[in-house]
Amino acid sequence: MNQMQKMTQSADQVGEMLKAKDLLLVTAESCTGGLIGAVCTDVAGSSSWFFGGVISYANEAKIQGLSVKAETLSAFGAVSEQTVKEMCAGALQLGGDLSVAVSGVAGPSGGSPEKPVGCVYIGWQLTGRPVKVTRYQFSGNRQAIREATVLAALQGVKEMLNNL
Repeated sequence: MNQMQKMTQSADQVGEMLKAKDLLLVTAESCTGGLIGAVCTDVAGSSSWFFGGVISYANEAKIQGLSVKAETLSAFGAVSEQTVKEMCAGALQLGGDLSVAVSGVAGPSGGSPEKPVGCVYIGWQLTGRPVKVTRYQFSGNRQAIREATVLAALQGVKEMLNNL
């Protein structure tokens, strides 16, 4: 099974779980550039469980589209736990019941000693509940990092739904 098939299979599983709980997923994507949303909408019938999302690649898009505070971006950077927390909350303001947000360094450049290429923060939040954020360190080229991020993001959604 190739990565695209794995991502689509995972999205299909997420969709079944969301439908069973009558919940809608909303996304806030930076480093994945909409790949989570694309994988979700590859699943037939996803309109019953996928609300939509925002591709907030630039800082201004995070501010205007997701209500991330400029002060947060200035103090912690786009690739940070704090920014991803605000991205999750901003996505839920748009609609849906469960948000997933991602921001990271997909490479091949742009990394730093503190946040090397492959450093990705993923957050999940259910309406009315605290946000959970995890830092990952993925390896490989840009596409491999983006695909690993999608798989981890969807796995986190499954785990959150399993705990309801």
